[in-house]
Amino acid sequence: MTDNTDLAGKLVELMTSQARMVATVESCTGGMIAAAITDIAGSSAVFDRGFVTYSNEAKRDLVGVSYSTLAEHGAVSWQTAVEMADGALARSRAEIAISVTGIAGPGGGSPDKPVGLVYMGLACRGTQTRYEKLLFGDIGRAPIRQATVKRALEALIETAETAT
Repeated sequence: MTDNTDLAGKLVELMTSQARMVATVESCTGGMIAAAITDIAGSSAVFDRGFVTYSNEAKRDLVGVSYSTLAEHGAVSWQTAVEMADGALARSRAEIAISVTGIAGPGGGSPDKPVGLVYMGLACRGTQTRYEKLLFGDIGRAPIRQATVKRALEALIETAETAT
């Protein structure tokens, strides 16, 4: 089993024991976090839904990211990640929602937003939504995406362990 399989299994077990649900909103990973979770038997008890919001239009239409946020800060920003996570929570039965938006490469980077930059948003009902800025470097598209999935699963576990 891969680290992600082990992490997803731990998340499903933890969320099952808490009778809580999770939702995902993914841009740069294209549904890989949702896939990692739903690869685990029994995940239907804890996985409510996943949104793949690769385009700006999808971010707006599916999870309510504001046009002004996208225009002012761009799709790859902490502001967008927070709005993505908040939007998933508002549009699901989940108690915890995670979002990721970033630049997996090989192109598309800039000095301000290099390849390997990912913002992750984490929303939990009753708490302030938070974000993490992840800098993986230009290590290749697949490794960036896999590292993002791994960190997202870890963050979900940490949140579930500390949430009341």
